[in-house]
Amino acid sequence: MKAIRVLVRGLVQGVGYRYFAERAARHLGLVGYVRNLADGRVEAVASGSDEALDAFVTQLRQGPADGRVAGLEVSTTTIEETVSRFEIRH
Repeated sequence: MKAIRVLVRGLVQGVGYRYFAERAARHLGLVGYVRNLADGRVEAVASGSDEALDAFVTQLRQGPADGRVAGLEVSTTTIEETVSRFEIRH
C-alpha cells in the first residue's frame, strides 16, 4: 500500500486538529499516526489505498471548525511495519 507524509501549517495546534485527523483516517480505513511538531505544524503519516489517501488529504486541507489550514506539504514515505491502526502520538 502507498504511504504519505503530510505537513500541515496554520492554526492547527490547540484546536482539535489531531483528533479531527484521527477520526478522518480511521473512517477511511487508514493506518498511521498524527502528531504535533515543535515548530507549530502537524505531521500526519498514513498508509492505505490511493482513493482513501486522496480523501484524507482533502479532509486535512479543510481541518476542524476551530482551525485554519494555511498550507499542506504532501510527500510519499514509508511507514513502520508495526503500525496496525491510526493513532495520535505525543
